[in-house]
Amino acid sequence: MTDETAAKGGDLTNPEYTPPLAVAIPLGIQHILAMFVSNFTPAIIIAGAAGFGFGSPDISDMIYMIQIAMIFSGIATLLQTIGVGPVGARLPVVQGTSFAFLPVMIPIVKTSGMAALFGGIVIGGIFHFFLGTIIGRIRYLLPPLVTGLVVLMIGLSLIRVGIQYSAGGVPLMGKPEFGGLNHWGMALVVIIVTLGIKFFARGMMSAAAVLIGLMVGYVFAILLGEVSFGNIARASWFMVPQPMKFGFEVNVAAIIGICLMAIVSAIETVGDVSGITKGGANREATDKELAGATYADGAGSFIAGLFGGLPNTSFSQNVGLISMTGVMSRHVVTIGAIFLIIAGLVPKVGAVISSMPIAVLGGGVVVMFGMVAAAGINMLSDVKWNRRNMVIFAVSLSVGLGLQLVPDALQHLDQTLKVLLTSGILPAAFLAVVLNAVLPEELEGDA
Repeated sequence: MTDETAAKGGDLTNPEYTPPLAVAIPLGIQHILAMFVSNFTPAIIIAGAAGFGFGSPDISDMIYMIQIAMIFSGIATLLQTIGVGPVGARLPVVQGTSFAFLPVMIPIVKTSGMAALFGGIVIGGIFHFFLGTIIGRIRYLLPPLVTGLVVLMIGLSLIRVGIQYSAGGVPLMGKPEFGGLNHWGMALVVIIVTLGIKFFARGMMSAAAVLIGLMVGYVFAILLGEVSFGNIARASWFMVPQPMKFGFEVNVAAIIGICLMAIVSAIETVGDVSGITKGGANREATDKELAGATYADGAGSFIAGLFGGLPNTSFSQNVGLISMTGVMSRHVVTIGAIFLIIAGLVPKVGAVISSMPIAVLGGGVVVMFGMVAAAGINMLSDVKWNRRNMVIFAVSLSVGLGLQLVPDALQHLDQTLKVLLTSGILPAAFLAVVLNAVLPEELEGDA
């Protein structure tokens, strides 16, 4: 049966099949609801690190970054679903702003500025693109022991951000208002509602649990008088992305950091694409699909970086959604991407998000970053925990987490090395890869 015949016959496992619009539109929107909050959260965190986030006199740049996150994740998703030449898996892959790069991007912004960050993102996007040519050959370097450790480290490094937000945000740290019951009350409402929806609802509501939790928390904040609507009134109805909005600077630390994390992101995308084909069509992904998905990853990050957007990657939560619905249609995800782009072109959407008290977002972030850490632990469950692997994990985790917790331990190093090592992610990943490659396999039989 050809793809065309299967598509006409209504084969849900065929990427070429398009359900009736009455079904396709809700399914497409469901994909966007599942990733919506996760997609713009990194932009808010980087804006805060750059000094124009919540609590700043002018948050117009943060609103811009929120909008750009939506526009270019939508464009990157179209690259995956529609494709251009070899670019794109032509599968229902949803792209979004990556959490994985945050532990590297935050120190870059704080020490070198936004121009250095976006120089690293643009050049890193080119590097990421060319990983598509070799992704199959380097995959063996990152077994579950390494990838699970890296994802766990990403989650652990970001949980601090969730607690800071829930207590009132960095601008309030050191002040009596920090950690006030009003802040924790808003955060706890979000967490409780999110958990309730996730475990007691089904379908679209369950997929959008974090978003619904934030909406309830937002209403609760309005009732407390914690919401200002001034930014919404001032925001325009339409925007055009600005090239090089935050400048462009060639910074060695930024380039190395983004490029190294791009390798991890590429492997994550390979896993997501494999999960889509296995869960949705009960088959393995082809080399062409894996390479195309990686090309789209890099191209999406490169284009976003040119306009002030952060690196893109495939979103794992949408892989689970495909397994749940059984619909492999790439055209369903294309519809969702179009909705995302339209929302991104309307600054009032970003203004509504920016009017949300930081403690409300903190409740959602605590859940999301905790889930990142949990995903890493889940990956590690596939590891055979013999003495060899325990040593690799122990040394890599200790060094990575330790450098992150005590950055002053590296105060005598060159600035470039300090930025790369204090992220914690890169030294942990480097040690895990090297130790996994050099420690003898004979230890596997040891007790």
